Amino acid sequence: MRELHGARVRLRPVADADIPLLTALAADPEIVRWWGDNDEDAIRMEVCAPRATGWAVEVAGEVSGLVVATEEPDPDYRSVELDIFVAAPLHGRGIGADALRTALRHLCGERDHHRAVIVPAAENERAIRCYQRVGFRPVGVLRQADRAPGGGWRDALVMDLLAAELR
Repeated sequence: MRELHGARVRLRPVADADIPLLTALAADPEIVRWWGDNDEDAIRMEVCAPRATGWAVEVAGEVSGLVVATEEPDPDYRSVELDIFVAAPLHGRGIGADALRTALRHLCGERDHHRAVIVPAAENERAIRCYQRVGFRPVGVLRQADRAPGGGWRDALVMDLLAAELR
């Protein structure tokens, strides 16, 4: 896996040395709100899952987030599911959209995926707006699909994007 360059971000393969920093970023209450509590083992498992590719998001040379792409290799169902977080101080600056576009250009153009899916919490309005700017469209709600911090359940919004819709 190689590094990828966006307008403002660099995506590079997650290294073992990145895990403590990514864990610290994910411990911010604004990230915990949507990703839940994650220790180093949970972050490592996220980026090392079968068929998963994890990229550290760098902004101005600093690790500032994580993009994870989980690929479906079956040619009859060729697609990718994405997940992302960006350091809370960078929210609202277009970093997440740039990171997703950068990953999607690679995944659709070089890895031959025709469709991508992302599944934020239904009440995560900031993330949903970001994903819509990239070209994702809502396609349905999974009821009580996501464990919220504190133990309750919340709905998740399924969003998808066809390669030709990437903005």
